[in-house]
Amino acid sequence: MRIDLNCDADGRLPDVVTAANVHCGCHAGAARTMREVCEAAVKRGVAIGALVGYRHGDGSELVDDVLYQLGALDAIAGSAGGEVRYVKARVRDEHAAAVVEAVWQYDPQLPVLGQPGSALLRHAAENGLVTVAEAFPARHYHPDGHPLPDAALSDPDEIAWRCLRLVTQGEIVAVDGTVIPLRADSLYVHGSSSAAVRTLLDAAGVELRSFA
Repeated sequence: MRIDLNCDADGRLPDVVTAANVHCGCHAGAARTMREVCEAAVKRGVAIGALVGYRHGDGSELVDDVLYQLGALDAIAGSAGGEVRYVKARVRDEHAAAVVEAVWQYDPQLPVLGQPGSALLRHAAENGLVTVAEAFPARHYHPDGHPLPDAALSDPDEIAWRCLRLVTQGEIVAVDGTVIPLRADSLYVHGSSSAAVRTLLDAAGVELRSFA
């Protein structure tokens, strides 16, 4: 068994992660922070991903925004001896197609990381891009299979057990106790729970390896 663990990286990288979502461009990313994260990721063999953001434009303007961010992060990653190896975006459904178009124009070999069933992954798959399903073990889930906003768990041991269940059984327990089938290629983790997650996954023989 193996799994990828990703986190949003705007400073120190948790020891457990295998993929770093680097804030870039208009997603509150500063060039110096981008460089520091990329250097740390290259040193530790962690995959560098572009966590792209956008202003309130759409269509060609949004495509250009995302292309700009991908190019900027790729240049900084390259100067650190690495490269952008995947893309993640938190976008509304109506903006998903433009983000996918930008990724396709920049490099159609870049995987797209997102929630199963999301418009982002649907558009990516329709355009022939590699899609990577992400789960959020530290979030409560609605019985329909979607993570609830602003509903985070705080117990590191509980989060670790949810990680293990996702990896070994492909399921997660919703807020009402419903068991939801959920196949995930990557789990989103926070630094506060990373030690407990690593300890439990290591004990279960789960290999931590990036998907990218």
